[in-house]
Amino acid sequence: MSAAEVELLDNELDADLRATVRSFLAERCGPADVVKAYDGDGSLTPVLWKGLSAELGLAGLLIPESHGGAGASAREAAVVLEELGRSVAPVPFLTSAVVATSVLLAAPTEKGVELLGGLAAGERTAALVVPLPATTVQPLEAVETEVRSVAGALEADTLLVPVTTPAGVEVRAVPAAHAEITPVSSLDMTRRLADVRLDPAAGEVVVAAEDGADAVRSGLLAGAALMASEQVGVAQWCLTTTVEYLKVRRQFGRIVGGYQALKHRLADLYTSVEGAGAAARYAAGALALGDAEETRIATHVAAAYCGDLAVTAAEEAVQLHGGIGMTWEHPAHLYLKRAKADQIAYGLPGLHRDRLGAIVDI
Repeated sequence: MSAAEVELLDNELDADLRATVRSFLAERCGPADVVKAYDGDGSLTPVLWKGLSAELGLAGLLIPESHGGAGASAREAAVVLEELGRSVAPVPFLTSAVVATSVLLAAPTEKGVELLGGLAAGERTAALVVPLPATTVQPLEAVETEVRSVAGALEADTLLVPVTTPAGVEVRAVPAAHAEITPVSSLDMTRRLADVRLDPAAGEVVVAAEDGADAVRSGLLAGAALMASEQVGVAQWCLTTTVEYLKVRRQFGRIVGGYQALKHRLADLYTSVEGAGAAARYAAGALALGDAEETRIATHVAAAYCGDLAVTAAEEAVQLHGGIGMTWEHPAHLYLKRAKADQIAYGLPGLHRDRLGAIVDI
């Protein structure tokens, strides 16, 4: 695959999808609504997810039409995640519609196909039971056990559990109602973590043992590749909001944005955000085209670069907003927490650089 085969700019379909998702989130997911999650109010999540999954049909974006989905690709999923990042939306799109769905799509059994149909219709939500940071396949024994810091478990009705068997690693679907799910304090309360205690034997096999390890790896790779787009969305909001603020903020009778030193900082941040956007879209494009080696390379590049960049952009937003940026009332802290949590979710940037170095032999 050559770089020329991957589109880095929005086509007409992408632009329409972006406009639709942005309009939906602007109407239903304001910062004042999101910040309630830090007071223990999780009422926004089910309402927002129902709208995105059922009304807009985004839960089945990656699922083929033959299984009831939209038959779209990682490119379209990346567009959605950029917009979700811009709004720090507290929905399980990444954990269910990307990671769990990618695991199932790798090699579903008959029960797996049935579950995909439920996910596509927005009737089911799934989560892969792996502890964060999630970087490798971590199968469980087929006995009752506990997994700490699982993302998406609180919003899921179905838990996908990798289980070690004599024939390999199979993936079982365990109803969330049959598990003990305990919320834990999370840095980013818009993507809450939970400790999960369950009996894997209670589940049905949705990916057979000979395919399970590869399926889980596919899900984690898709998560890392497309999380980069969410990180770009976070960075874009931070940059745009900071520029707008500095255009009106006055100090000593002068517009703050007129100071040369701040112009240089913003220019550097702008070029970095644009570079991150290109890296994230290339990773999504490679994933969409199905080139395994190029996808791994592009994912490690995007995860390493976008992970650091999102945190930098959020820190700049807090600092350049001055005193107001340090307050609870300003939404900048929501973006800093999301950026930092995203940075470690599927491996720290250093890990991705190490893996990239091994692949390209440097």
